[in-house]
Amino acid sequence: MKPIIAIVGRANVGKSTLFNRMVRMSVDRTKSTAITESIPGVTRDRNYVETEWDRKKFIVIDTGGFYAEEISHGDKEILRQVREQAMFAIEEADLIIHLLDAKEGLMPSDIELADILRKSGKKILWVVNKIDTQSKEDRLLEFYRIGAEEIIPVSAVTGYGFDELMDKAIALIPKDMETKPSEDEIPRVAVVGRPNVGKSTLINSLLGKKRLIVSHIPGTTRDSIDSICSYYGKRYLLIDTAGIRKKGKIYSQKIDIEKFSIVRAIRSIERADVAIIVLDASEGVVEQDQKIAGIVEDYGKGVIFLLNKWDIIREPEIYYKEIIQELKNKIWFMDYAPCITTSGLEKKRITKIFPIIDEIIAERQKRIPTADLNKFLSKIIAVKPFPPYKGRELKFFYITQVGIKPPTFTIFVNYPSGVKAHHIRYIEKALRQEYSFKGTPIRIYVKSR
Repeated sequence: MKPIIAIVGRANVGKSTLFNRMVRMSVDRTKSTAITESIPGVTRDRNYVETEWDRKKFIVIDTGGFYAEEISHGDKEILRQVREQAMFAIEEADLIIHLLDAKEGLMPSDIELADILRKSGKKILWVVNKIDTQSKEDRLLEFYRIGAEEIIPVSAVTGYGFDELMDKAIALIPKDMETKPSEDEIPRVAVVGRPNVGKSTLINSLLGKKRLIVSHIPGTTRDSIDSICSYYGKRYLLIDTAGIRKKGKIYSQKIDIEKFSIVRAIRSIERADVAIIVLDASEGVVEQDQKIAGIVEDYGKGVIFLLNKWDIIREPEIYYKEIIQELKNKIWFMDYAPCITTSGLEKKRITKIFPIIDEIIAERQKRIPTADLNKFLSKIIAVKPFPPYKGRELKFFYITQVGIKPPTFTIFVNYPSGVKAHHIRYIEKALRQEYSFKGTPIRIYVKSR
């Protein structure tokens, strides 16, 4: 698993600007990139990104804003939001960046938040934003009242002090938490989904025993729990997604579990070979389901959609057509994923999962010979020639498979800029028609020869 850095602070201190700079400036620009397209409302608007600095990979998360204590309207709700965000940082992060505002100075809510974060025992960097020259660093003095031994000046807009901040951050976070070697021998299956869709009930049914706490209260799973399941002599590692912890005085406020469940899913998904996305069939496909599916796609994992609680569906034959169409409309970017209906509570059709897992893992490891791929490419271009680029012929020289898990391809052309996102989608669709790749994303990169 990769370490998590969370950026917290009041509203308008520059958290999103710093987040964007960390993502934009810390990526390895020597790597070729896939042609992608923004998908509004899925995960491309997410507030987390996997990135790297100095060859160390991590996940950076931008949290919501905290409001000043002196605001009189809705004090209780504001304080609840403050504690929700603090809990998020405390629960999820390996390192917390507490961002402060040099122009507004130290506020009471900054001190309150600092106290909450300090009690967490997590590693914290105290960073003052909006300082873009050395002459303005005298503004740091008042922030030492927060109780920090070191205050780091930075300008998220201009980049002043950014390299120093990133070097300090990387020195404090743990190295990538690698998967245990023993786990590599068996398929790793993450069971993910919104709170209270039946993830723990499903795993308990698969295991044949009550391994996990099951409750109607969302978020009762307290930690990521690994369980070994055996099906016809073959073992599988099932990873249940953790909920949000509630303990101690810091966690006394009611929290919005829906808001933070996605971040917990990241940890499970990145460890997995295949993700089972559990949907509540009685509620249909909601935005949170779209976001979780987008994470699985981003991480290049295999996927199965599981429509749970099918036992309470009236007229299932009619409803099945409706919800499958809804799934295609809302999570269209995963039209390659198989979907099954089940009831974790009544243990109906749950064992159908295992043969599909095996099939998807085989598809993720499939390799296509370069000669076959080039025959395929010539065939689809002959059927549908690509348009010229700036008046010049767009030539496809050859295609080769460069990786697996997920299957990854590189196409060499004379003008990479001439290959658009819809061209890639056309090639991907044709690849799937020819070679299946059931249940797994594929990656297609374009390079000049």
